[in-house]
Amino acid sequence: MSKGTIREIIARRAEQEIESGYYVNLGIGMPTLVANYIQPDKFVVLQSENGLLGIGPYPTQEEVDADLINAGKETVTAIPGSSFFNSAESFAMIRGGHIDLAILGGMEVSESGDLANWMIPGKMIKGMGGAMDLVHGAKKIVVIMEHVSKNGQPKIVKQCSLPLTGKGVVDRIITDRAVIDIRNNGMFLSEVLEGYTIEDVLKSTAANLIVCENVKVSSSS
Repeated sequence: MSKGTIREIIARRAEQEIESGYYVNLGIGMPTLVANYIQPDKFVVLQSENGLLGIGPYPTQEEVDADLINAGKETVTAIPGSSFFNSAESFAMIRGGHIDLAILGGMEVSESGDLANWMIPGKMIKGMGGAMDLVHGAKKIVVIMEHVSKNGQPKIVKQCSLPLTGKGVVDRIITDRAVIDIRNNGMFLSEVLEGYTIEDVLKSTAANLIVCENVKVSSSS
């Protein structure tokens, strides 16, 4: 399975977390792909912390406008009724609890819901950006990422080894192998992606994972 395909599979599954009427923030990187898969029967308003409410899908070559970018400096489109504002208003929306859902990327998630997603020591650091505000301001936090690192090491762990973005902030994890929910009483495996087994997920997860009674098998298409 190609990396592009893995990212698309994760983004499609993440789209199912979005309900019609939601105000949603998509984090930098893989989460921005989710905008391409939002179902046409849903009314969803995407927010970007650099000052845009009403982001559309990625632009075609003819639609590219270099002045219209998201927080990751990627060119985007704007839906009818969209609005533009400064960063102060944007972060007031986030910190004021007006964002229904934030879908963020992750480097590590612990079994207690700690998230590390902003830096790897020794590598170039651009700063935490709006992630620290989002994990505390949005009503629900969903983290999407590949289940293991490039070296095959689990990214879902007992305790994060990387600097934290927030403690106990993650509600759900969606990977290329599983959907995992984090509750007050533990970390629960609720879905397994088609092509993998419960055993596959348990072997590639370093955290203590409780298997739900009726684990759903999710389609990879």
